[in-house]
Amino acid sequence: MTFETIRIETDARGVARLTLALPQKHNALSARMIGELTEAAQQLSADRSVRVVILEGEGRSFCAGGDLGWMREQFDADRATRIAEATRLAMMFKALNEISKPVIGRLHGNAFGGGVGLMSICDAAVASADAKFGLTETRLGLIPATISPYVVARIGEGMARPLFMSARLFGAEEARALGLATTVVAADALDAKTAEVLKALTGNSPHAVAQAKALNAFIVETPDHAIAAAKAADEEAYRAALAAPHRSVLAVQSPAGAHYTAPALWTVAREELDVTVL
Repeated sequence: MTFETIRIETDARGVARLTLALPQKHNALSARMIGELTEAAQQLSADRSVRVVILEGEGRSFCAGGDLGWMREQFDADRATRIAEATRLAMMFKALNEISKPVIGRLHGNAFGGGVGLMSICDAAVASADAKFGLTETRLGLIPATISPYVVARIGEGMARPLFMSARLFGAEEARALGLATTVVAADALDAKTAEVLKALTGNSPHAVAQAKALNAFIVETPDHAIAAAKAADEEAYRAALAAPHRSVLAVQSPAGAHYTAPALWTVAREELDVTVL
């Protein structure tokens, strides 16, 4: 597929750079970009030669949120069309979040609205110290609906509430404190730090890294599956897991002293999750 709003460049190491390429519009999410990012996410997940994805923006901004022209079209559209477009946007974020390879965000300039949503699907987010962030939807009479699952998963409900409602802007250090950015560096050190994070990820087993990412999704989205899997694997492990404070542990010790770690607890759940037990 030939892309018009994004680029994918993959080097010999298996590092794919997914670049938002509408610098004249601060990489705002248009209808075409939404479709192309969805296709790119699926393509990158399926490509076995890709080991790591770097998500970045061309020009002065990472992503300024939704394209104003596209948003105006939604205001004027009928309800069915608005639902269809919102669904397309939601599916784009879902596809990016489910890329089976590590995704590193290289963040600079502005990241507003949907740009914060893109940050939130990254497994690591390296931010320039002078970058600015904001969940600005309420200024436009909107709410951050499609990005909210990813933002809340990243920073927690308590942190998300005031940001969602106030629409205020904040800097890179606050983004790190919130958990949106994992690392903050000077603008001239952004590439070097991104390369450092990249090196740490590419030095590990690609299969194990993919499984580790799947494990996180498993814990966050379906914690009770750990209980069901434990019961099927071993009754003693089930009772130990049931007694755990948060009922989402993936490593327990049975009353008899035997340890049951992630592989044992995943015995049944793996079939539903389509992952491999190591």
